[in-house]
Amino acid sequence: MEVSAPSTLLSYCSSSQGPQSLKARDRVSYRTLVATRLKETNNLCRLKETSFLSTPPLMNPPMAVSCASLVDENGSPITSSLIGAGRIGEVKRVTKETNVMVSINMDGSGVAQNDTGIPFLDHMLDQLATHGVFDVCVKATGDTHIDDHHTNEDVALALGTSLLSAIGSKEGIYRFGDFSAPLDEALIHVALDLSGRPHLSYDLRIPTERVGTYDTQLVEHFFQSLVNTSGMTLHIRQLAGKNSHHIIEATFKAFAKALRQAVEYDPRRRGTVPRLKGGSDTILICGNHQANGEYILQGIQIHLDVFS
Repeated sequence: MEVSAPSTLLSYCSSSQGPQSLKARDRVSYRTLVATRLKETNNLCRLKETSFLSTPPLMNPPMAVSCASLVDENGSPITSSLIGAGRIGEVKRVTKETNVMVSINMDGSGVAQNDTGIPFLDHMLDQLATHGVFDVCVKATGDTHIDDHHTNEDVALALGTSLLSAIGSKEGIYRFGDFSAPLDEALIHVALDLSGRPHLSYDLRIPTERVGTYDTQLVEHFFQSLVNTSGMTLHIRQLAGKNSHHIIEATFKAFAKALRQAVEYDPRRRGTVPRLKGGSDTILICGNHQANGEYILQGIQIHLDVFS
C-alpha cells in the first residue's frame, strides 16, 4: 500500500495569510504521521514520521480516515487527514464559494486560532477551544460579500469531519456529554452522544435577527451541518434567556463542555468501545493527485460505527 502525504498538513495554523495549498511529496510505504505538540511555539503541532510496523500499540491506534461525509450533499470535495497517535483531525474543504481548513486537537490546552471572515463566528469557535480545552484552528475565506451562509456552513461541515477523524475509534471514551451553561440571564442545556447517528434537536428562541452582522438563523444551520458530518446526536435546549448574544454564546460554551465530557477517557472502560451492539468502521479510500499537488479523496466506502 502506497500513499502520498503532504509535507506540512498544519502549516496554515501559524500563517497569517489564511488557507494555502498543501504541498505533495514523495510516496511513502506503510507509514503513519504522528503529531507532537509544540509548546514553545504558536504552531498547534508538527509532524513526525515513524514506521507503522514499529509503532507500539495505542489506545487510539493510527487509522486511515473516519468521515461521515467526504463528498457532501452538493458534491463538493473534502480533503481530510487523520493523524493517528494523538487525537488530532485536520480537514481541508474547497468549494466554489469557500476555502476552509480546520485542525482540532482533542487533547490540547485551549489554543484558539480562528479566522473565518465572520467575527462573531470566530468568537464562538474561541469558546469551543477555551471551554472544551481543545486546540482549534480554523482558517476560511468565502463569499461573505454576499452573506455568511456558505462560510458558516462549510466551516461547520469541516469541523464535524475533523472531530470525527480526531476521535477515531472511540475506544475508552465516555461517549456521552451533558452540560448546562449560564451566561447572565441565559441558561442553555446541551446533551450529546457520539453515537454515529446524526441527529439535531434544537430549541433556541433567539429574539433578534442579527448579532452584529451575524444572522442568528445560522446558529441552527451551523449545528445541523456539524452533526451531519460528525455523526453525533445533539440536543440543545434554552432554559432561560433574553439577550441574543448571551443565548448563542452560552450554547457554544455548553456544547464545548459537553463535548469535552464525551471525549474524555473512562479509566474503568480500559480501552473498550462503549456500546452494546454495533460494528466496526470499514473505510476504503481512493484518490488522485491533482495538478496543484493536493491529494483529493475521490471516493470512499464507509460503514459508520453506530452505537446503541
